Amino acid sequence: MSVDRWLVALDIDGTLLTHRGEIAPEIVDAVARVQAAGHEVMLATGRAMSETVEVIAELKLNPEYIVCSNGAVVWKRDATSRIGYREEYVETFDPSAALRTIRPFLPEGKFAIEDADGDYYFTEPFPGMQSLYGSHKVPFEELLNRQATRVVVVSSAHDTDDFLSAVEEMGLHRVTYAIGLTAWLDIAPEGVNKATGLERVREHLEIPRSRLFAIGDGRNDIDMLEWAAAHGRGVAMGDAPEEVLAVANEVTGPASELGAVAPLLALPGV
Repeated sequence: MSVDRWLVALDIDGTLLTHRGEIAPEIVDAVARVQAAGHEVMLATGRAMSETVEVIAELKLNPEYIVCSNGAVVWKRDATSRIGYREEYVETFDPSAALRTIRPFLPEGKFAIEDADGDYYFTEPFPGMQSLYGSHKVPFEELLNRQATRVVVVSSAHDTDDFLSAVEEMGLHRVTYAIGLTAWLDIAPEGVNKATGLERVREHLEIPRSRLFAIGDGRNDIDMLEWAAAHGRGVAMGDAPEEVLAVANEVTGPASELGAVAPLLALPGV
């Protein structure tokens, strides 16, 4: 192991990808240069693995680990697997209490769970979910009977502030939650987030906490950025919400301006 190796954790949406879902060649080049310098570059995302594989390919990455589902699933490279990775760690929970709590506050919301296999079960199609492998439209009641790695709720009837207010009123004390996109709620197992998944990876790789780099833009990146910034570099995108900017120790430009490039190229040896 190189003494200079850093663990480099990259959020996908709104960080590497613009809001149009594009990855610019400059981003691909920056990631390649960081990887060529000997650093451990990996993705840490709210996406399931089924949505992440195409991004890995586009970035030409071959990470040893990938953190998916906001930390609830950690994947490890495995050449014998059909997709090249196997589940190293999975944290699930019973979503029924959270779903029963949420529904009266958001009666017009769309509800989904992701299970340990990365399959989605949803009451109504979500943006982008129609083409996912393993997507199933089911009645709300069926969601209550499955173990989940996360619950996802989207409400088109609320703007962000109204949605945040509704979430606060719910009192979801047994799980952790983060608002991703506008009026989008991710609920994870209690105490599970991107930082907890990444800390497992850091321990396996034996990388010092002083050599952590994480970059993200969403509320589901708050724990990850705090974790990295405590001893290393926690970088927030310039268009991130105020509460995300507040926990970072670096701020860069927005994804629309390829803000991830400069801090990546500032890593040692790049």
